[in-house]
Amino acid sequence: MTPSEDAVEQRLARLEHRMRLLEDHNEIMRLLYTYGPAVDSGLAEVVSELWTENGVYDVDTGRMDGRDAIAVMVRSEAHQGFIHQGCGHVMSPARITVDGDTATAVCHTQLILRDPDGSGYRVSRVTANRWELTRTAEGWRVVTRTSRILDGQEAGRGILASGLPEEAP
Repeated sequence: MTPSEDAVEQRLARLEHRMRLLEDHNEIMRLLYTYGPAVDSGLAEVVSELWTENGVYDVDTGRMDGRDAIAVMVRSEAHQGFIHQGCGHVMSPARITVDGDTATAVCHTQLILRDPDGSGYRVSRVTANRWELTRTAEGWRVVTRTSRILDGQEAGRGILASGLPEEAP
């Protein structure tokens, strides 16, 4: 291979790597942004399939281990009450870091509930989220989602900081 051909091969390899990273980011964003519409419409199977079979959803109000437990949460009386009252799980853009076949994403979510008298909406809670993901044969899936309410305590702040570099870029 000539030096010129070698340079072209290196450029192509870099472009392929960058394209793969962009595709990974896009697939991860689609996965994360499926959660809100799916959970707000009560699609328990769609929500649970975002996780690996033994995936964990660890929220400050309780922990769900496995797809079945996540589906049960969506079908629960409490969650169905939110849906029938009127709710929205709204996510901020996530800061995604891909490392081969694993990734992390950090973002905020808000749970917005319709007022019982129908006069408007209120933000019920703002939460810090850390999503740990893995590439599977079916695409990216959540291994663990850890969510903590942003109430001034270290837990929520720590989740947000975990997705950021220690020094400014």
